[in-house]
Amino acid sequence: MRQSYEMRWWLVITLFMAGTALGQQAAPAAGQRTKHPFTADDWSNLRSAMATAVSPDGTILYHVTFGAEKGPTHNEWWTTAADGRHTVQLELSDDFSPLGFTADGGKLYGAWKVNKQPQLAIFPLQDHKASTVPSTVVLLPRGMATAAASPDGRRFAIVADPRSQDALEDVRHVVEPAQSSLYVVNADGTMGNWWCSGLTSIEGAPVWSADGSSLVLLSPSPRIGHHEVSTAIDVCNGAGSRHLTDFPNAASGLAWANGGKEIAFLSTRSEVLTPEHVWTVATTGGTATDRTPGLQGTAVALSGDPQGHVWVAVAHGVQTDLEEFRDGVLNPVYHWPEGVVDGLPAANEYVHGTEQIALSVGDPNHSTNVAVPEGDHLRKITHEGDTLLAAVEMGRVQTVHWKSKDGIALEGIATFPAGDAEGNKYPFLVLPHGGPEANDELSLEPLSRMIAGLGYVVLQPEYRGSTGYGEAFLAAIYQHFGDRPYRDVDSATDYAIAQGWADPNRLAIFGWSAGGFMTSWTVTQTGRYKAAIEGAGITDWGPFLWTSDISQIDYDARWTDEDPEAFRRFSAVALANKVTTPLLILHGEADQRVPMFQGTEYFQILAARGKTVRMVTYPGSPHFPELWEQRLNITKELVDWLAKYNKS
Repeated sequence: MRQSYEMRWWLVITLFMAGTALGQQAAPAAGQRTKHPFTADDWSNLRSAMATAVSPDGTILYHVTFGAEKGPTHNEWWTTAADGRHTVQLELSDDFSPLGFTADGGKLYGAWKVNKQPQLAIFPLQDHKASTVPSTVVLLPRGMATAAASPDGRRFAIVADPRSQDALEDVRHVVEPAQSSLYVVNADGTMGNWWCSGLTSIEGAPVWSADGSSLVLLSPSPRIGHHEVSTAIDVCNGAGSRHLTDFPNAASGLAWANGGKEIAFLSTRSEVLTPEHVWTVATTGGTATDRTPGLQGTAVALSGDPQGHVWVAVAHGVQTDLEEFRDGVLNPVYHWPEGVVDGLPAANEYVHGTEQIALSVGDPNHSTNVAVPEGDHLRKITHEGDTLLAAVEMGRVQTVHWKSKDGIALEGIATFPAGDAEGNKYPFLVLPHGGPEANDELSLEPLSRMIAGLGYVVLQPEYRGSTGYGEAFLAAIYQHFGDRPYRDVDSATDYAIAQGWADPNRLAIFGWSAGGFMTSWTVTQTGRYKAAIEGAGITDWGPFLWTSDISQIDYDARWTDEDPEAFRRFSAVALANKVTTPLLILHGEADQRVPMFQGTEYFQILAARGKTVRMVTYPGSPHFPELWEQRLNITKELVDWLAKYNKS
């Protein structure tokens, strides 16, 4: 399910191909050079790059990630000039995650682990190597959540829990509403103080005014003890806080707009709660106004910079563009024709220096990489992953459209095996995304590529509840997660069969998180799929709502103790006797988003009824495994299940 209201959920997961008998390729003739299908080895070695920050002199910091056979993901930090030259890898401690440059451009600030707690630290750079000892460290009792440099470079604003560390933390864990307040400190680490002590539930990064005198903050209602949802917006400085408005819904993203006269943010009128329109409120306070009421896409992220730009990432179906909110309206700025602009731009945080920005872009045939504006278009300046992918044979990817069983216009992404021929039918897998208030993007998706490499057609349907299609489409999921999205997802399979792509005798379904729910629910509604795999899916809605770490009442805000049947209605455990499809259940043992008992309960009921079911759990794993040996095992389990049950 979702990581937060402002962050779409989709974890990249993949398919292990070694040793499988599915989709065998004919051996090349002697001496013939040939490409190979995308494999797990390719995935674990595939590099991608994301723009992170821009220094006042225009130097771009970017983050490169790639996998491994074991352990966590590898991280590298590089700098480059805006023309793509002078690219250098920085030597940084593994315990340091940079957030940006200092005002002089000669240091990096970010989160440094001290006794397992992330603390604000500044590391000087010399000859592309960070000093082994930070020049400044700000130690707070429970570490920091995030930090932002003031536009004049003189101070840092840190969001952190103000409470003392629990001396009995090794003995017990206290469950109570989290606290987060604002700590402001000089750039040299001196004169630190808690500002606006009455604000104790700050979420997201604080945003400085252009003159560096004030910050604007979002404070949602605490999740524990509050069934309603509201968000306060306050301006804070050293003298105290000034309340601007209470907004009766979720909100995310903040920026000073209109010359500092307004605050721009994302929110919604929908019961689904996901922020999706641009709103503003005057800095003098008052009622907030929806500035994009007719938006046919979804505003998924918003930020500003000291130069007065308000950047908005807007999803239009499966593609995301960068737009600028200016003079009260959204104006398209940058589009990546082959795929997506991935998130918001990295920009100079300071009032002096460059207005250079850097973006991250991706498409179905290339890793995510860094691009910069060149006139009215973007030019890619990094090419991580290109060498590896040049040796990989990948089939076509296309955006497709159809109507659901309810007559709803739907969109999806179809991935085909290399060399697919018209008139041939292939084994088929429908892949509903997580979230559910998220979408699949037109970018490189390793799972789809690997399954297609096995000879499958894969279809990722953008069902009702997905972002990118306007307010009504997103809100349609409220109190209807089990029926409307199910009909949309299943109609994707109908469409693939009608197109002649899918062999109706070799159908499979797989999803993780919200896609895991959709899988667990689908097999109670139809027996058409020969194999099903669900990862970390909800199977029992009533207890889920009160045991998930984010209390996701955005699907249904009714009280479970007053109306339990409303939540039983879409709970797969209540219909386990109807399941005929062989089901593989995968779950992390330390999952707090969808606790593991959801999978265990479903498994126990199915097994007791003599159904074909297998459950595999991963010690220490959160909502999706962080260790690559666990990720690779997930993909092997998936492949083995398909090979065993999705046969003609």
